[in-house]
Amino acid sequence: MAEPGLVRRLGLGDAVVLGLGSMLGAGVFASFGPAAAAAGGGLLVALGLAAVVAYCNATSSARLAAAHPESGGTYVYGRRRLGPVWGFLAGWGFVVGKTASCAAMALTFGAYVRPADPVPPAVLAVVLLTGVNCLGVAKTAGLTRVLVAVTLLALAAVVAAGLGGGAADATNLSGWTGGVSGWAGVGQAAAVLFFSFAGYARIATLGEEVRDPATTIPRAIPAALGIVLGVYAAVAVTALLTLGPDGLAASAAPLAAVAASGSWAFLVPVVQVGGAVASAGVLLSLMAGIGRTTLAMARDHELPAALATVHPRFRVPHRAELLLGALVTALVLVTDLRGAIGFSSFAVLTYYAVTNVASWTLGGPRRRLFRAVAAMGLLGCLALAFALPPPTVVAGIVVLAVGVGGRAVARAFRSGDRPSSSGGLSGR
Repeated sequence: MAEPGLVRRLGLGDAVVLGLGSMLGAGVFASFGPAAAAAGGGLLVALGLAAVVAYCNATSSARLAAAHPESGGTYVYGRRRLGPVWGFLAGWGFVVGKTASCAAMALTFGAYVRPADPVPPAVLAVVLLTGVNCLGVAKTAGLTRVLVAVTLLALAAVVAAGLGGGAADATNLSGWTGGVSGWAGVGQAAAVLFFSFAGYARIATLGEEVRDPATTIPRAIPAALGIVLGVYAAVAVTALLTLGPDGLAASAAPLAAVAASGSWAFLVPVVQVGGAVASAGVLLSLMAGIGRTTLAMARDHELPAALATVHPRFRVPHRAELLLGALVTALVLVTDLRGAIGFSSFAVLTYYAVTNVASWTLGGPRRRLFRAVAAMGLLGCLALAFALPPPTVVAGIVVLAVGVGGRAVARAFRSGDRPSSSGGLSGR
């Protein structure tokens, strides 16, 4: 009997909501503090720079998703357009980077639910949301829609409290002049903030579950990205006006601090609930996307073939989702929030570097324009990745090298253990 496949259940609205669920909340509730510490008053410049790189990557992702409407995102695109090794590098970068993102989001959830001891609620969130993802993508989309609505309500409360509470001061937006060290900090902050935009890849990984993917995915990705940029910009301006760059960098829960800074402090509980809900929504969508990329890699025997199993009833890669849940739980127990964000940014920027190289190979109308966008995206990814702190860069390079090296060893072992006729797609 044929292996059960994925089902095309999602329309444009569902795809946009899943993209919003992957992005919305991560940057606001987890990344703004570290970004302000790096860039100071240049935070808005860093946000704009991250958005430009994200737009280039989104454009390349949308074109590739239309040409290759399959689950797996840039793992599939790199493999089809550039070769198996490039596809593996993208897929490995996505899986390890987004796994770190899951740990960061789980810890953020725990910090808003139980600040004194965030690990137990973080572990509970991972376990529960792993179960939700194992029940099917339609249920995931429905729950994500609710989480996005609650998150937007909480962020609206932040803006209202910050601007209406009387603590906003326009002088907090002045005084940044750049300079060598200033621009280095902006680059590092942009790399951290890129972490909050990278969820649009979640849409591309659903190529086998979206109706009319050639039309839906290219529309959904920029729509979700544009909505998120507008929300982030409004919240960033409000936070800077209210707390200033130093206060924003020093606060462990900066948006709660914004709400508490003026006469509208009664909105603080709304913001705390929003932080928990936003991080849970991002965690839910991230875990679903990683499962689909793992499924695609396992189908090609780049990861253990057992992970390619699709549940006959719920039509989800349940083994991949369960393994991911176990790995994220382990990371939550040992990792640091800011370290997880930095490592995730480096790995995901590598993923999008491959995306832009693959997009360069596409033809079609306005080829020169799209090639220019892909080139700008590639250069932006490399610049932001290497703007991160040196320990983060070294750790990222080591993990990516271990993955590629392990793949080479595994393939060499298989080729020595099997007849040469068994090698269909070779990475050599």
